[in-house]
Amino acid sequence: MKKIFISIISIVALLATTVSCTDQLDEINVNPNQPEILKVPAYGVFNGAVTFLMTQSRGSFSSGRMALPWIQYSAQRNYTEEDRFQFREGTNQSLYTDYYLAAVDFKTIIDLNTNPATKAVNAVYGNNDNQIAAARVMLAYTFLQLVDVYGDVPYYSYGNQDADFQALQLTKYIKPKFASQQKIYADLMKELKEASAMIVTSESVFTKGDNLFKSAIKLKKFANSLRLRIATRVKGVVPGAEAHVAEAIAEGVMTSNEDNVGLTYQKDDVNPSPFYRDFYLGNRTDFAIANTFVDLLKGKLGVFGVDPRLQKYAAPTTASKTDVKTFSYTETDDLTKYVGMPYGVPSSLTASQRPNTSFWSSNVLKQDYTEILMEYAEVEFLLSENNGWDNTNYQKGVKASMERWEVSAAKIGVYLANLAPANQANVLNQKYIALFMQPYEAFAEYRRTGFPNTLLQPGGSYDLNAPHPETAATTYTFEALRGLTSMPARFTYPVNLQQLNGESVKAASSNIGGDLLTTKLIWAKK
Repeated sequence: MKKIFISIISIVALLATTVSCTDQLDEINVNPNQPEILKVPAYGVFNGAVTFLMTQSRGSFSSGRMALPWIQYSAQRNYTEEDRFQFREGTNQSLYTDYYLAAVDFKTIIDLNTNPATKAVNAVYGNNDNQIAAARVMLAYTFLQLVDVYGDVPYYSYGNQDADFQALQLTKYIKPKFASQQKIYADLMKELKEASAMIVTSESVFTKGDNLFKSAIKLKKFANSLRLRIATRVKGVVPGAEAHVAEAIAEGVMTSNEDNVGLTYQKDDVNPSPFYRDFYLGNRTDFAIANTFVDLLKGKLGVFGVDPRLQKYAAPTTASKTDVKTFSYTETDDLTKYVGMPYGVPSSLTASQRPNTSFWSSNVLKQDYTEILMEYAEVEFLLSENNGWDNTNYQKGVKASMERWEVSAAKIGVYLANLAPANQANVLNQKYIALFMQPYEAFAEYRRTGFPNTLLQPGGSYDLNAPHPETAATTYTFEALRGLTSMPARFTYPVNLQQLNGESVKAASSNIGGDLLTTKLIWAKK
């Protein structure tokens, strides 16, 4: 069903953001297949859109060769140019386009539940308002990913007819404007507030086939928690954000790991998780856990001491790729058995460094891995920040993260008893640890706050795993590419947009201060 649906509307989505050919527009407008879209149950559209969104944004290219290594959860074992910020333009273009493909699907759910011709039919599969709310929430999540990495982008709002919101409306706007960050963030918070308010918690979101929320209450908590995330990000920058923080908390945010929102993939080789597919179906071994992250968990960096999540995130060096696949290794407290791949080395050094390095653990490289959209631990760290770096919220966040990764109660107790007290650095560094494998949120938080403060920076030196094969040097220097002296502040707009929607790209570039990797977003740390 998803393949049929995407084959029809993928063209629509692309046109809605980048089209330049009127003949193509006319052809789409009379597409004989278009009525079939309205016959697809909304739950099928929803599940397909969520799976597409998470798979395309968390895969080995969109994640593994962009934000995931940049935030140093991973390091490439072969070709390190992308780790050093020389990303492929095709990857950037695909990520941008795929977000809009998913957004079109979510908008279609709204159409199915508001169009008189299909509304009654879809009511069989769940309360119409709840389905609309779910789509609005997922549209907010999707556009948050876009605005957080690009800045101004074409934007669509269900509840706001602002003249600058022109995305996903092909019949009206062939070359949509790029809305400003200020307007987008303000509307995202408004949309989440209104979506939460329209949820009927006594009824289901979808009566069948809901692979994400399962209940209206969970949807409502996600809407409020996501609003808290956004409001915290733009507090002091976008008017009204402080009020949204208070309202979101009052209306009910996540309170346990039962409220976590994530997509769990199938336990098979048909629809497995993105990195399992890359490692075991694609027969690749491009990625390993990064040295700086391993050293943070081992207590060699930072102030926290040994973190029992180390064994949950990484496999011991004695575990082969097959051992990881089959869960046939034993976790060990011998810290020497956990070694990260040196992040930021030249590609010429990888062959000498990758022997005896750790893969991600079986918890990560499994078929039915859960890609997290948002989790309870993050909410507690947000609450800690908004409560003046509150220690109770901070401890709850650490505990929640460890429990999600199934650290033993005994080890959690010992760790919490010795945990450095809450302050800005400690809360945000722990938040970074908890956001493992959620690279785009960690990437945004680093740009907003400057934390974690344990990352290897361009120009910095670090220990090699083995001496340099030619010079016998035991350290290396992280030499960034593209002339950068720090992590990229944003992604540049895909090159093809210059041809397809050049006027809008030019206006957006001027508005944000230049279409550069160094251009900071409105909430970025100055």
